[in-house]
This record gives sequence, C-alpha cells and structure tokens, in this order.
Amino acid sequence: MTRMTVNGEAVRYRLDAQTPLLWALRDASNLTGTKYGCDSRDCGACTVIIDGRAVTSCSVAIGELEGAQVTTIEGLSAGRAHPVQQAWLVEQATMCGYCEPGFIMAIAALLESSPSPSEEQLAALPNICRCGAYPRIKRAIMRAAGTAAAGPPLET
Repeated sequence: MTRMTVNGEAVRYRLDAQTPLLWALRDASNLTGTKYGCDSRDCGACTVIIDGRAVTSCSVAIGELEGAQVTTIEGLSAGRAHPVQQAWLVEQATMCGYCEPGFIMAIAALLESSPSPSEEQLAALPNICRCGAYPRIKRAIMRAAGTAAAGPPLET
C-alpha cells in the first residue's frame, strides 16, 4: 500500500508498488486529465507536479512516492484560475488539446521555480505538441510569467 497526497487529499493506493502513477491516477482515482501519450517519457502528456517538480507520471512507480505531494491538472486551481491556465485561454494555445494538461503542469512548475524563464529553459521543456502550436504556447508562457508576479487572473 502506498500513501501520498493527491491534489491536497490523502490517498492510499492498494495497487502493486510498480504501478505507474499515471495508471493509479487515471484508473484508481478517476483523475483523467493526466493523459496517456507515449509511455516512454518522451511526449509529456502525462506530466504532473510531484513535490514541486514536473514529472512524467508514466515514468514513476507509486511505490517510489510514499509521502509525496502530487498535483494533477484537476488540482492546479479552482475554476482554471491559475495564471498559466488563464494565459493559455487568452493566447488560444489549444488546438486538439491533448498535450494541454501536461504542458500546463510543466509550465506551472517551471514558473514556480523560475518566474522569468530564459529562452534556454523554454527550449528545454520536454513536452510535445503534435499540432505545432508552439508559438501560441510560448506566448502563453510569457503572458503567464508576466502575470504570475502580478497575481490577479487575466480577463478573457
């Protein structure tokens, strides 16, 4: 049995310790915002925040997360009020939307650790958008970085 906190709630998973976090979240907790993409840490669709770091949830077994703090897209903010979510909407970064939760979680973690990310940090984001919305995603990141310091949500 593995105990952790998911989106502020204490959770006990009675699953095999080798179960990837992705499947525990989706199947046992019904948190389906975390997407299955490649199962090889390459696309970032399953990115969540674990103890303040962006992590691909397909790459970590629940047995490694005893006592961890996990945040999924469902727990990032109430009403999509997080600056990254607001900027994503304003910049119309969504095309098909499949990469959206993973990108938003990776960006939120990046901005938490580096409120004014460099070009190199942006280029180092491992997430993939198969639709090619990168210019809009970059604008959303820069907008969120500008609003993260200011605090209030953007108007849409």
